[in-house]
Amino acid sequence: MNKSMSVSEKYLFLSKFLRFPKQIGSVTPSSKTLAKKMVSSIPWGTVRHVVELGAGTGAITHFIQEEVHSSGKVFVFEKDPTLRQLLKEQYSEYNFFADAIQLDEAIRSKGIEQIDCVISGLPFANFPQQLRDGIMEQVVQTLKPGGWFVAFQYSLQMKKQLEQHFSIIRIHYVMANFPPAFVYVCQKK
Repeated sequence: MNKSMSVSEKYLFLSKFLRFPKQIGSVTPSSKTLAKKMVSSIPWGTVRHVVELGAGTGAITHFIQEEVHSSGKVFVFEKDPTLRQLLKEQYSEYNFFADAIQLDEAIRSKGIEQIDCVISGLPFANFPQQLRDGIMEQVVQTLKPGGWFVAFQYSLQMKKQLEQHFSIIRIHYVMANFPPAFVYVCQKK
């Protein structure tokens, strides 16, 4: 990606944040360091089908593309229509959807029963508890036993809720991001 593209992505992201702060969650896209930490936490040899929640401008999607098996399917969820369309143009081989609350229905529409891994950039702390619960229910329902859930958050607020459904393998603190973030690496019980 060239420097001007990066600047335009950051501007687009900032403008979306200013208009929809509860949906976007940050003033700038995830750093390369954060994206790499998330993707490198996954044992890709066991992963065929992967979901990305809250893809934004594709900071993490780029690294998923480098790791996912050629026979795998990638499902990308991004609520913002402009960001989703930009991602579709860049990753045309992936499946795109708007609403993570319809995760199970979306993967089944493509002939997939269960997912091996869910990677989330959703700002759960900004969501009402009912929406958080609904999305987590969808993640748990679609993730295979032993499947991976990797999510970043700006606080440890979600830890207790994640422990209800997952074994938290580790939590990384990534300072090289604005703001610094926690990466939860979890496995379905």
